[in-house]
Amino acid sequence: MDDHPAGRAGRNLSWQLPEVEEILVQAHVVSLPLRTRFRGQTRREAMLFRGPLGWGEFSPFPEYQAGESAQWLRAGIEAGWQGWGEPLRRHIPINATMPAVPPEQVESVLTRFGAVDSIPAVKIKVAEPGQTLEDDVARFREVRRLVPHAGLRADANGGWSLAEAVPALERLAEVAGGNFEYAEQPVAGVEPLAQLREALADAGVSSSGSPLRIAADEAVRKAEDPLRVARLGAADLIVVKVPPLGGVERALQIVEQAGLDAVVSSALDTSVGLAAGLALAARLPHLPYACGLGTAALFEHDVLEDPLIPSAGLLAVPGAVEPSPEMLRRHRVSPEREQWWIARLRAAHQVLAAELLGLRA
Repeated sequence: MDDHPAGRAGRNLSWQLPEVEEILVQAHVVSLPLRTRFRGQTRREAMLFRGPLGWGEFSPFPEYQAGESAQWLRAGIEAGWQGWGEPLRRHIPINATMPAVPPEQVESVLTRFGAVDSIPAVKIKVAEPGQTLEDDVARFREVRRLVPHAGLRADANGGWSLAEAVPALERLAEVAGGNFEYAEQPVAGVEPLAQLREALADAGVSSSGSPLRIAADEAVRKAEDPLRVARLGAADLIVVKVPPLGGVERALQIVEQAGLDAVVSSALDTSVGLAAGLALAARLPHLPYACGLGTAALFEHDVLEDPLIPSAGLLAVPGAVEPSPEMLRRHRVSPEREQWWIARLRAAHQVLAAELLGLRA
């Protein structure tokens, strides 16, 4: 068997759902410490399991219910039981990700992503609860000072209102100069994104003389209809993440049908999950932006002996990733947390089984 994604069941036959007990035969639940608080978390829990073709990851965030978690399970099953198809490229450009840290911590975060002068772009978290626009501006300014060559992106996770987003993005665009690549999900929802694009154009907010580009993230991955963003003209590009979209194949279909540029990003995955993101980026026909798949740099420890950390602004599309037995043992959760994750797996599996029955009916 070829251990590279190129040879891993690229045929992708009809969807087959393994039984829960088959998934659990080689399943491990880990809790990995983060270097910096990210999305309000200081640790990241994930269930990893091995299928016939390799390792998959199931790591929906704790607040996600079974319906949403089911797509994360589908993505993990795809990795372990179906494979990812033929790559079009072997190396993926990777952006750095900047949590909502104070300016004095910016440099230490950037250095985790390799040589600073090789970082092609930086995604900067903004609109963090408990912080102000001045905090965001200070963080943007320090990133711009340290990596003046890099493209800058603001990721608000829908944290601004429409009234807040216009002046905030105008300020950040001034700091970024012509390096402002796009603003990611500045406001929540699809219609508000469309309204924001109009408001920014009316206010003349621009980068390099062109209207500031808007990227949709939550409006794609958390929406019942991920293509609505494109139909309403609510964004210039979409951010795609393998787990919440149900796998590489489904994400590819969404990108094709949307007809918009796409950036592949992480859902704060371990290196096992990042391998799936790299497989998606490797298969996109057009990859105009660096991808947010370097987030293993945000972990104190990963499940691989050699985590997928970018070098010279790039990550190679890996062959089969193999978690370290020692790391799985060292970061294993308590028996109570393990049972909690098994219950989540069973609930998500029930949703997928019902979906499969509906498709076959």
